[in-house]
Amino acid sequence: MILGGSSGFGLATAKKLSSWGMNICVVHRDRRGAMANIEKGFEQIRASGVRFHSYNTDALSPEGRQGVIDQLVPELDGGKVRLLLHSIAFGNLKLVAPQHPNERESVAAALAAKLGLPPDKVEEAADSLFEAGDERFWSVASPPRYESDLLMEDEDMARTIYAMGTSLLCWTREIFDRKLFSEDARVLGMTSEGNETAWLGYAAVSAAKVALESVSRSIAREFAPYGVRSNVVQAGVTNTPALKLIPGSAQLLARAKAKNPFGRTTRVEDVANVIALLATDEAGWINGSLVRVDGGEKIAG
Repeated sequence: MILGGSSGFGLATAKKLSSWGMNICVVHRDRRGAMANIEKGFEQIRASGVRFHSYNTDALSPEGRQGVIDQLVPELDGGKVRLLLHSIAFGNLKLVAPQHPNERESVAAALAAKLGLPPDKVEEAADSLFEAGDERFWSVASPPRYESDLLMEDEDMARTIYAMGTSLLCWTREIFDRKLFSEDARVLGMTSEGNETAWLGYAAVSAAKVALESVSRSIAREFAPYGVRSNVVQAGVTNTPALKLIPGSAQLLARAKAKNPFGRTTRVEDVANVIALLATDEAGWINGSLVRVDGGEKIAG
């Protein structure tokens, strides 16, 4: 069962696990107009010959959660849930304080002043090169601009922490209470380097990731006697639809590529491969861990 499985890590994982013969249930929330493209990915899963069920509903409401389980139980035909992957990307990306003018200063403008050149021309050239794909100019291109008039509010923070964090426990409890987990089930959540790095506009998601990691540890401790293992996967910066919503995502990608020992950023397939490994019998003794999948991005100075 994959929560948030219509794109990004969730869809890549669904494709990988189906290729290994696992039946797939995807819960997602998408507009009708987006379904044509989404169905292309779902067709790849069906083509693998496994049973596939998708539910386009609100996975964050009790009614949505219970409705999915109610519909899925007859389809399981006595089967159980081996893996629950929480890959929901529904968060608020507002600043907690107005962006300071100094953070909007362009490196290109400072360089232009030193060289005695028109600042607008140097900035335009740097932006053009960066936008054309020359990632070396990420630190020279115009810095991202953030909306300083709409700052984070209490409801924004609470909703994000629930959606991307503590809702993991709600789904785990629902499946457990319905006695649908297999005897050696796996619960997995997705975190990021933003769990301890303060990216601008990422405060609510960062708080959600920390909450998710804490909840996952508690699941690992308290559900272990029932055969449930719980871990968190920390992917490197990956070019997903969710990342593109983050202001400055292009700079994040370029910086991650520059520091990665392998000279590239993480791909969704890299992450899906590791999630598939964590679902194997051989990974049964991994519990309560944070598993990095980033090619060494985190440890590279």
